[in-house]
Amino acid sequence: MREGAALRRGIRRQSMPLLFLLPLFCPALSEQIRYKIPEEMPTGSVVGNLAKDLGFIVQELPTRKLRISSNKPYFSVSTTSGELLVSSRLDREHICGKKPVCVLEFEAVAENPLNFYHVSVELEDINDHMPRFPHTSSELQISESAQPGTRFILEVAEDADIALNSLQNYKLSLSPSFSLVNKEKQDGRKYPELVLENTLDREQQNFYRLVLTALDGGNPPLSGTTELRIQVTDANDNPPIFNQEVYRVRLPENVPPGTTVLQMTATDKDEGVNSEITYSFYRAGQVFGLNSKSGEITTQRTLDFEEIKDYSIVVEARDGGGLVAQCTVEINIQDENDNRPEVTIDSLLETILENAAPGTLIALIKIHDADSGENGEVNCRLQGEVPFKIISSSKNSYKLVTDRTLDRELTPEYNVTITATDRGKPPLSSSTKVTLHIGDINDNAPLFHQASYLVYVAENNPPGASIAQVSASDPDLGSNGHISYSIIASDLEPKSLWSYVTVNAQSGVVFAQRAFDHEQLRSFQLILQARDQGSPALSANVSMRVLVGDRNDNAPRVLYPTLEPDGSALFDMVPRAAEPGYLVTKVVAVDADSGHNAWLSYHVLQASDPGLFSLGLRTGEVRTARALGDKDAARQRLLVGVRDGGQPPLSATATLLLVFADSLQEALPDLSDRPLSPDPQAELQFYLVVALALISVLFLLAVILAIALRLRHSSSSSIWGCFQPGFCSESRPVVPSNYCDGTLPYSYNLYSAHAAKTECDFLKCSEPLGSGQGLLCPESSRALFPLCDASELTSHPEPLTSLHDNASWSRTARALLHRESLSLIIIMIMIMIIITSSFNTTYRMECSGGALLTGWDAMVEHYLQDALGPEFDAQTRRKRWMREGKEERMLILPFIFILFSYNFYYIYIYECFVYMYVWIPLACLVPKKGKYWVPETGV
Repeated sequence: MREGAALRRGIRRQSMPLLFLLPLFCPALSEQIRYKIPEEMPTGSVVGNLAKDLGFIVQELPTRKLRISSNKPYFSVSTTSGELLVSSRLDREHICGKKPVCVLEFEAVAENPLNFYHVSVELEDINDHMPRFPHTSSELQISESAQPGTRFILEVAEDADIALNSLQNYKLSLSPSFSLVNKEKQDGRKYPELVLENTLDREQQNFYRLVLTALDGGNPPLSGTTELRIQVTDANDNPPIFNQEVYRVRLPENVPPGTTVLQMTATDKDEGVNSEITYSFYRAGQVFGLNSKSGEITTQRTLDFEEIKDYSIVVEARDGGGLVAQCTVEINIQDENDNRPEVTIDSLLETILENAAPGTLIALIKIHDADSGENGEVNCRLQGEVPFKIISSSKNSYKLVTDRTLDRELTPEYNVTITATDRGKPPLSSSTKVTLHIGDINDNAPLFHQASYLVYVAENNPPGASIAQVSASDPDLGSNGHISYSIIASDLEPKSLWSYVTVNAQSGVVFAQRAFDHEQLRSFQLILQARDQGSPALSANVSMRVLVGDRNDNAPRVLYPTLEPDGSALFDMVPRAAEPGYLVTKVVAVDADSGHNAWLSYHVLQASDPGLFSLGLRTGEVRTARALGDKDAARQRLLVGVRDGGQPPLSATATLLLVFADSLQEALPDLSDRPLSPDPQAELQFYLVVALALISVLFLLAVILAIALRLRHSSSSSIWGCFQPGFCSESRPVVPSNYCDGTLPYSYNLYSAHAAKTECDFLKCSEPLGSGQGLLCPESSRALFPLCDASELTSHPEPLTSLHDNASWSRTARALLHRESLSLIIIMIMIMIIITSSFNTTYRMECSGGALLTGWDAMVEHYLQDALGPEFDAQTRRKRWMREGKEERMLILPFIFILFSYNFYYIYIYECFVYMYVWIPLACLVPKKGKYWVPETGV
C-alpha cells in the first residue's frame, strides 16, 4: 500500500505541470494517470483523487461531468469529490490469470470541453489462494527390484497466485525409503520428484502411505496436501525408458482436430511380456488424445491461442511387468491471424458544432484484436474524404478529431466509415460506420435579396397601405435563421419617423402610416435592418429610397393679377396707340405639383371684345391682337383660365381689367364713372326671371278672371236671402239680433244687394275696418269672407228679404258662398308667396354664387304668421296635419317641395312652374267634406 501511495504521489508530481496547462492543451493530453492497488479491495474503496490528479477543481466537476469509460465497470468517479472509487470485485486471478503484471486500463471522460484521459490501475497480487492438488490421493506402483536413486514424477499442485504468493516448493512426510526433490520447468513452474533411497522388499513391506505438501511463498504461507499410496510390486528388472525426458512441440492454433502433435518412443530391455509398453496420460485430458500402443499424441478439438497458449502433459510408459517411466510433453500453441479487429466507438458526441476548431475531440475509438504479436497490431483509418482524422492515443486506443473547419450550411452531416486493419498475413480488417451531425451556430448574417430598394409611391396614398416589402434569408437553423425586420435610421426626423412608415417585423412589409404629400416630401431614405435571433445576433442593413410620386391634387394659383383687399380686381393701363403684339400684361400662375401636372396653359374664357387681345398659351402673356378702334370700349374685361396638364386637369381663373388710356388721369374717369359691362350670362338669367314673373302674373290674372266669371254665373239675388232673419231662422240664426252684445268688436248693418251691381257688399261696418280684417260667419266653421272697400257700398241699405223657404236651397247657397270665398283667400296667399319667390330668385341670382340668400322657409313662415296669427308654429302645424287627414295635407306639399328645392340653383325655373301650374290647382280643387282646409287660428 505504501508503495502504491508513493507511486501515486510520484505520478501526481510528474503530471502536475501538464495538468497546469490542461486548459490550453487538452486535445494533446496523452500522459496516463497510473494507480497501483491491491486486489480484492472492498467496493467503494478510494483508489485516488482523479479530479485532483487531472487538475480539476471541485467547483467545476458538475459542468465537466467527469466519468469513466470502460467495457467493465470496475471503477467509478464520485461526482462530488472527484475520487476514483472501486465499484466491483477486483479479483486479479480472474481478471488477468497468470500474467505477471495485471493492469486495468480505461479512459476518464470530461465534457465542456470534451476530452479523454488515460488511466491505468495495476492490481497487486495478494496471497488469497492456497496450492491445490487435482486429487486428494494418488497411487504409485514401484517394483521391488527398483534401484536406489530411481525417480518418479509426482502430481503437480496449482496455485492461482503469482510471484512469491505462488507455489514455491513441495515437502514429503518422513520416510526412510523415499525422499523428495523439487524441480523447475522452463516457465518457472515447480514440480516434485519422488526419489527411492533404499531397496524395497515386497515380502517385508508391500505398501507405503506418504503425505505430499505444496507450499507457497506468502506471509503467512498457505499449503495444500495429497496422499501418496505406493504399492511395491514383484521384480521386473528393466523399466521402460523414454528417449527424451521432455518433449517440446510448437503447434499452430488453427490445426484441425486429429492432427498429430508428437510421436513418443519408449524402450524396455526385457523380453516377453515385460517388454510390452503401454502409453497413457498421467492425468486424462480432453484437448489431446494418446495412442496407448504407438505413443502418438493427436488433437481432439480446435486449439485457440487466445484461450490457452501452452500445454504441459505428463505421459507414462508402463511395461508388462508393471514398471513405469514418465516424460513431460510441453506443447506451445502458435498464434495465427484468425481474429478480426473489433472497433468500439465510445463517448461519441451527438452534435458537433460547426465552429469546432481543428483538433476538436469527437469520439474515442477502441480497437481490440484477440491475436498477439503482429497479428494483434492494428492500424485505424477513415475512408473517403471527410474533414476528420484519427490520431493514436494509446495502445489500441484512438481519437477521432476534426481536421479542418466545418460548415453546416454546406454539409449538415457526415457518414464516417472507420476501418481497423491488423498486420497479420493475410491482414484482417473490420469497419464500422458512424453518422456525425453538424450543429448549427449563428455564423451567417441575414442576406437581403437586393442590394438596395427603390420604391415609388403616389402621393395621397391611403394610410396603412403597403408600399414595399423587403426580404432577407439566413441559411442558419432555428432561431439562428429566424429574421425580424426593423427601421434603424432615416433622413426624416426621428420623432416623426414612425408617423410616416412602419415595417412588419415578421414579413418585412413596409406600411405607410399617413398620406404622403409630394409637395411637402418628395423622397426620403430608410435604413432597414434584418436581424436574426441567434446569440450573439447577427444583422444586415439595406437602404430603401422612397420616391413620392406627384398627383394632380393642386390647382394652379394665380400670382398676378392679385385682388385688392376688398376683393376687387386691379386694372392695367394700355396706351391707345398700342400696336398689334403690344405686351399688355402677363398672367403669372404657379402650380405646386410637378412634372406634367404643373405644366400650365392659359386660355381666354370671357372677353368684352374677343378679337382685341391674344393670350400666350404657355406664357400667359396678354398682347394686343389689333390696334384700338374708335368703336372699341376704353374699358375691357378679360377672364383668363389657367389649366394644368394633369388628368383630370385643375384650373383657376383670373380677371383682367384693361383700360385704354395714355395716362393715369385719363384712366381714372373710366374706372369711376363708367360701369363695367355686365356679364351676358347674368343678364340672360335676369331676363328669364323677369319673363317668368310676368307669365306668373298673367296666369294669376287669368285664374282670378275665370273664378270671377264662375261666381257671376252661379250666383243670384236669391242666394243672399240667407241673411234675412226670416229665412235664416229656419235653420239657426246667422247673426244675433243684438250686434253689440260683445260677440264682435264692432257693430255692423246688413244690406241687401242690388241686382244691377256686378259686385256686392254683404256687410257694412259701422266703423272702419283695418286691412286684413273680416267677418266670421258662425254657420260655416271658420270660413272667411273678404270685405270689399267701403267706397263701393251703397248709400241706401235695404233689408235682406227671403226669396225661398226651402232649407236645402239655403244650405246650398251657404256652402257655395263658403267655397268660393275660401278659394279667393287661398289664391291671394299663393300670389304673395309666388311674388316673394320671384323676388327671392332674382336676388339670389344677383348674389355671388347664391352665397347670400333669404330662404323660402323664413319667408313663408313670416307671411303665414302675419296672416294667420301667432298660433302658427311648426309643432302646431305638424300635429294638425297629422290629425286632419290626407286631403288636408296635400295643401302643404307645395311648401315642402319649395323648401327642399330652393337651395338648388339649377331648378329655379322648374320650381316656379311646378308650383304655379300643378300645386295651386290641386290645392284649390281638392275638397274635404264640402270645405277647404285652413290652419286654425284665433282670427
